Amino acid sequence: MKAVLFCGQPYAFDIMRSLYLQLEKQGYETLWYFNKKVEQYFPFDKNKVQYTTTIDDLITFKADVNFAPGNVIPHYIPGVKVQIFHGLAGEKSGHFHIRHYFDLYLTQGPYFTERFLQLKSKYKNFEVKETGWCKLDSLFTPDESKENLIPKGFKHVLLYSPTFSPSLTSATKFIKSIFELAQNQDYFIYIKFHDKMDKFVAKEYQDFADTKNNVVVYDDTNIKPLLQQCDLMISDTSSVVYEFLLLDKPVVTFNSTSKNIRWEDINTGEKLKDAVDSNLNQDPFKDERKWFYDNYHPFNDGNSASRMIAAAEDYIKDFGVPNQRKLPFLRRRKMYKLFGKPSKK
Repeated sequence: MKAVLFCGQPYAFDIMRSLYLQLEKQGYETLWYFNKKVEQYFPFDKNKVQYTTTIDDLITFKADVNFAPGNVIPHYIPGVKVQIFHGLAGEKSGHFHIRHYFDLYLTQGPYFTERFLQLKSKYKNFEVKETGWCKLDSLFTPDESKENLIPKGFKHVLLYSPTFSPSLTSATKFIKSIFELAQNQDYFIYIKFHDKMDKFVAKEYQDFADTKNNVVVYDDTNIKPLLQQCDLMISDTSSVVYEFLLLDKPVVTFNSTSKNIRWEDINTGEKLKDAVDSNLNQDPFKDERKWFYDNYHPFNDGNSASRMIAAAEDYIKDFGVPNQRKLPFLRRRKMYKLFGKPSKK
């Protein structure tokens, strides 16, 4: 069988890493697709994998299944179109928005499954299967060979990972508070920005980090080592909060819009210092974190990629492999505008 890994943004590579490895292990012929704007972030040796930057190659390839963590995929490429999502933040606009590009939605846990089953009943043009999220497979299967990011001489290692959205990010509103926190030499602080973070904001933090011995702006696209090794996360309305919570570690956020806040959320920068201290030493929200394991991602066996592949195979057994997906005229026109009209049949 053949599979396409459809990447629109740099973060997609990390999401689908374990899925790709499992497809290869199971004997699938795989083809990565990414546009040239993100080619520089591709983490694999291009001499050892199949990849393309053109949609026409996907038509020629004739995949049985296409896995995509983004919101869109061309309706006219062959194969089952599978949405695997790019985050766990269900409160963000668009997470439950049905755009009619996908045949199958693979959900991370009951909280998401319930909502998509309701939407399936409404639209009746896609299937839903709860599998867990392949991005988290390696989160639950630590790699002993990974780089040790814990510097000597510091009591705690913190991770600041804000979202990029101008209306939600804490990076601009609370920059002073983050800088003041770094004055405490008990703390070593990693700063990890989203790929879409405003470059001027990122530079301001980088300039600050260049003057400090306990602040590093982490530019590797793979955030998992930081999630596994840091003691506490500071964020806002970023979906990476949920990944950190699943490791049973404390989080402090600025003005989170989540509907399921079971961690410490503050509304002014002046509260940051005390919130960090309290959560590192007393961990007052430890009992409440269990709700996230049960509802957001109850799978901690590192086998979500395998379940995703099995779900796609089951779909093909039940419904076959579509040559393209039917869309209304305006949706088709949007796909042609984004990806161009196919030149091969």
